[in-house]
Amino acid sequence: MDYHYAVLITLISYKVLLISIGLWSNQRNSNTQDYFIGSHSLGPWVAAVSSAASASSAWSLLGMSGAAYVMGISAAWIPPGIICGYIFNWFWLAPQLQKLSHEKKSVTLTELLAEDTGKFKQLITFVCAFAIIFAFSFYIAAQFQAAGKTFASTFDMSMTTSIILGTSIILIYTLLGGFWAVSITDTLQGLLMAATSLLLPIYALLAIGGPTELWQQMHLVFNEQQLNSFGSHSGMLAIGFIFGLMGIGLGNCGQPHVVNRLMAIKSQAAIKQGRIIAVTWATLVYGGMVIVGWSAKVLIDPVADQEQAFFALTSSLFSPIIAGIIIAAVLSAIMSTADSQLLVSASALSYDVVKIEDHKKALLFSRLTVVLMCVVSTLIALYAPEDIFTRVLFAWNALGAAFGPLLVVRVCSKRVQGCYALAAICTGFFLTVALSFMPSAPGDYIERLVPFFLALAIAWWGRIHLTQKAL
Repeated sequence: MDYHYAVLITLISYKVLLISIGLWSNQRNSNTQDYFIGSHSLGPWVAAVSSAASASSAWSLLGMSGAAYVMGISAAWIPPGIICGYIFNWFWLAPQLQKLSHEKKSVTLTELLAEDTGKFKQLITFVCAFAIIFAFSFYIAAQFQAAGKTFASTFDMSMTTSIILGTSIILIYTLLGGFWAVSITDTLQGLLMAATSLLLPIYALLAIGGPTELWQQMHLVFNEQQLNSFGSHSGMLAIGFIFGLMGIGLGNCGQPHVVNRLMAIKSQAAIKQGRIIAVTWATLVYGGMVIVGWSAKVLIDPVADQEQAFFALTSSLFSPIIAGIIIAAVLSAIMSTADSQLLVSASALSYDVVKIEDHKKALLFSRLTVVLMCVVSTLIALYAPEDIFTRVLFAWNALGAAFGPLLVVRVCSKRVQGCYALAAICTGFFLTVALSFMPSAPGDYIERLVPFFLALAIAWWGRIHLTQKAL
């Protein structure tokens, strides 16, 4: 069996499994609560691993390793920030959010944020839906693009055919199974990512001769800027660079597809178990991908595309069959990440904006929305290609600043005045979008930090006013 057959057989087997999960999950969807949030009944393993996987995939494997390959030592600032985001979500946000969402019987993040905002409720719902659909169109396109790159390079297919093929598989099982299918397939995806993030760095270090030899070899292949912990920056700009990279973790608490899993956890006991699983997963995956990027620079430099360093290293270290299995499994994982974003986008339109009482009609409209999002994201991937890492971080920053600050204050004080809630969402989202068009600051610290903390101040101010009124 050669490399291409190994990839093909593994890929077909994995896709059959995904579609089977979709068929099984379809039996559990009697209403929109089942389809979008699994009736608040996720256990610790599914909640922890699926939330981590849905927040990561293409950019954590290809993007993170590619960033380490290009940036060098300074890429090491990224994992601590992301891991801190996981710690905040699971140790502080999740326990309070689980109680609040179960108490309010909230199905979506938008529903939770818009509640008790009076006459602003409908406007907040529309703004949230717009922000989710706009950002996720690019986020999902990045996943399709990552899958397309891999299909094209592995099977010598055109990019158009590759992207359409990957999109079709994702569409089938998301339409069939909804939240349950997405959560379970994302759990499988997350376990595959963790296994790969453990196996590949170990084999790379063994090939190089150990961590000490890796460090010595890095000084031979990286330039002076790449060997500097602050890149090309110094003084105050170096501080901004560090805060910018570590600030990536800020966006974690505002990602609808991540928060959705936290809302769906069945109990506080499940949260206590899930937090250990989630933080361990993040440490393993992001730390592992930094080592992969550095090792690729030492072992196989140069590569034509930095985001192909992961696949190039895999092919160089393993036999064709093993390499084919790893690449096919990771490819499947990358492709299945888009399902969570598709489901949240569908809920933003079909559940939050368009209120349909009839359960069958509501499910049909939800599935049609998934199809529409797939088409839009596919067109973006085909006709507006961009660096995966950059595209994902843009959507991540925009959603994190739009929803994270308000959610934190909402969970703390239970309520924020409608005008302040709307102002916080708009400030976080639109300011991030506006800043993305300006020249990048070191580590993108302005785009990443300013909108988030300004939105947090607005939301907190609305809470203070409310308290004063009550007194």
